Amino acid sequence: MAPEPTGGFHGEKVLIVDDDIRNVFALTSVLEQHGLQVLYAENGREGIEVLEQHDDVVLVLMDIMMPEMDGYATTAAIRRMPQFAGLPIIALTAKAMKGDREKSIDAGASDYVTKPVDTDHLLTVMEHWMSVE
Repeated sequence: MAPEPTGGFHGEKVLIVDDDIRNVFALTSVLEQHGLQVLYAENGREGIEVLEQHDDVVLVLMDIMMPEMDGYATTAAIRRMPQFAGLPIIALTAKAMKGDREKSIDAGASDYVTKPVDTDHLLTVMEHWMSVE
């Protein structure tokens, strides 16, 4: 039996931009159990296209290490689009190095979470950013 959604989510749309389908599947499972709708893109260029097609996305989970267009470049590109200037973007990275958090924030990320993702921590961070107006 699936756990009941927490009080924080009510069908909002989030976008996961990640080239690793296993990460996408794991995150999608958790987020859907908590009452969120999940969209997915496997690279930065596709992530921007999905955002342009879905103006009701309320938060982006952005993998940093991706081919073609990494999370830093994608985040910076999204931030240059006026309609997404205030969209919460949470950077996710597995290879957490000193300075990565600052680099993510400098690129325009709202917050930063390391992989493997602690889902309770991620949900708390997401609830925080989704409640900031």
